Amino acid sequence: MVVVIVIIAVLVLLGLFFMLTYNGLVKGRLRVKEAYSGIDVQLKRRSSLIPNLVETVKGYAAHESGTLEAVTRARAQLDNAQTAGQAAQANNMLTQTLRSLFAVAEAYPDLKANTNFLELQRELSDTEEKVAYARQFYNSNVLSYNQSVQVFPKVLLANMFGFQPEEFFEAEEEARQDVHVDFGAAAPAGAAGAGAAAAVPPSAPPAPPTQPGSA
Repeated sequence: MVVVIVIIAVLVLLGLFFMLTYNGLVKGRLRVKEAYSGIDVQLKRRSSLIPNLVETVKGYAAHESGTLEAVTRARAQLDNAQTAGQAAQANNMLTQTLRSLFAVAEAYPDLKANTNFLELQRELSDTEEKVAYARQFYNSNVLSYNQSVQVFPKVLLANMFGFQPEEFFEAEEEARQDVHVDFGAAAPAGAAGAGAAAAVPPSAPPAPPTQPGSA
């Protein structure tokens, strides 16, 4: 009788362990998905601002087609991202291209003073900060969930029911660095010539002729 009770107790404990572990994994996965939805909202908002930004810049710097096309391509990759890893990579690329675009805008005073451009720049910067906060919250949940599905003995149940580690939303180091653009090559010919002339010091006057006997 005692043996039967022990066996029943063990089975009950195992059942509770499996139930609590499974429910914990499900909740962890749901928290990850909920956290990513916060990133996704901000990414979609950021993407929606890009067409207006590109059209505004075209009005003042239409010949900067290479930079504008790079921004458009990065936006398309962000819109087509299927996973958190792909979205992170596309968002990092978009950040780089936007920084290049804003750096190019420094060469156009009228564009820099445009109210619509300034507002778009402010909104994009604000959105990027919100993405950063949402990314921290998401990655924290991913770390907790990934630990759950990889540590023993939870890994046994995770493998049994197909719980897989989730991808982090990575911010590449390059995306945190400022972009430096050299406007020297894009300067007008006249200005470039003037700049070159100003940069070269005047030739030194010829040395006076040596007087006989001065040696």
